[in-house]
Amino acid sequence: MAARVFSGIQPTGSLHLGNYLGAIKSYVELQDRYDAIYCIVDDHALTIRPDPAELRANVREVAKTLLACGLDPKRCTLFVQSHVPQHTELAWILTCVTAYGELGRMTQFKDKSEQAESKGDFISAGLFVYPVLQAADILLYRASIVPVGEDQVQHLELARDIVRRFHSVYGETFVEPQPLLSPAKRILGLDGVHKMSKSRGNEIGLLEAPETIRKKLAPAKTDEARKRRQDPGEPTKCNIYSLHRFVTPAATLPVIEVGCRTAGIGCLDCKGILAESIETIAKPIRERAAAIDANPKAIDDALEQGARRATEIAGATIQQVRERTGLR
Repeated sequence: MAARVFSGIQPTGSLHLGNYLGAIKSYVELQDRYDAIYCIVDDHALTIRPDPAELRANVREVAKTLLACGLDPKRCTLFVQSHVPQHTELAWILTCVTAYGELGRMTQFKDKSEQAESKGDFISAGLFVYPVLQAADILLYRASIVPVGEDQVQHLELARDIVRRFHSVYGETFVEPQPLLSPAKRILGLDGVHKMSKSRGNEIGLLEAPETIRKKLAPAKTDEARKRRQDPGEPTKCNIYSLHRFVTPAATLPVIEVGCRTAGIGCLDCKGILAESIETIAKPIRERAAAIDANPKAIDDALEQGARRATEIAGATIQQVRERTGLR
């Protein structure tokens, strides 16, 4: 039997190039090598109190885009987190074996709570225990492999600690998951400073029209040494070049490097090549998404099928957990 891989993705609505390079591209590849389970984590989204109608629409939009990117319900399990209630049941049980201090040390909680506090926003307890629900997501399916970016490694380490503590109290129950680091560890947005994010407005949408992408690229940050067309630059200091490394054919990269260092090509030329490379990836995704729009039942069928299989696996796990903890 193939090893099991699990990963969750937030229902942010329109997915972007950073999502694709950092996670979705790997999802597509992994479904042929593992028993792949992918979850749209709408319970997690409640930490920011989204509009209910918008959340439902975002879940469907993410599901559509994942299918358009190449996830195949015949080769993987794709479902919505809230459709399998065992996630939240296990999260509470695991919360009871998680130390308060461990959660307080989570870097993402510190960063997000500080950002919220600086803006006077509400900081929910859900944000604090968020990593425990993440652990429940993984452990419920006894996944041995979890694809993660560098910003999620700490959360996976916490999940491993939770497994060990649960086992020390109640006995062997779960699989201790191992990280599978993404080759695209951190994709910066068009500002060249922050991670690509819809909330920061520095993203390139996967389903955006080619002309929209070109307009977004035009003012994007490049090597600061290239103030004029004739100024030579250093590709390794340019975020546009860092994106080239993930989407442009390897044979073209030396041409871009030499052109930048000798001022043989300008930044706008470089951005034009990047736009073409992105279009090579995005065009078939847009076309498949349009076909799904014409047959929206395909989304329902995929998610219902995925939820049935996920519930079967999760049900067996939670039954064992209940017995071990004395709840049944």
